[in-house]
Amino acid sequence: MRLTTKGRYAVMAVLEIASRRPETPITLNEISIKQDISINYLEQIFAKLKMANIVKSVKGPRGGYIINEKLNNIKITNIIDAVDENIEMTRCERKSMTGCMVNKMQCNSHHLWSGLTSHIRSYFDAISIADMLKSNEDKTDNVA
Repeated sequence: MRLTTKGRYAVMAVLEIASRRPETPITLNEISIKQDISINYLEQIFAKLKMANIVKSVKGPRGGYIINEKLNNIKITNIIDAVDENIEMTRCERKSMTGCMVNKMQCNSHHLWSGLTSHIRSYFDAISIADMLKSNEDKTDNVA
């Protein structure tokens, strides 16, 4: 498994918004420049983040996007799930009751990969956007 750019960019974009004052919208163009992500890709990502109520758009000349939830409540898993990122380690279909092999049986290492998926999800579920901002602050303070 490899987290694709969609999941990573979604997390980066949400962190970019969260690093600003809560009531200050940021445009996709600003995020694009700061994080070096194409606007077209951000538009796709933000459509999904908006549907998941993680962000909301603000209309008008000083419009853009703001976070739509308390930063402590937004877990990395929420963002990854919102953009339909697959972090499953097995070959099974997500939420499928069938196995990963052609004959619908589970492969002999199914439980190993399934366990790894659980660990990854637990890790991402334990980290909020607030945690990430604090961690980034701590690292910046230590460099200065």
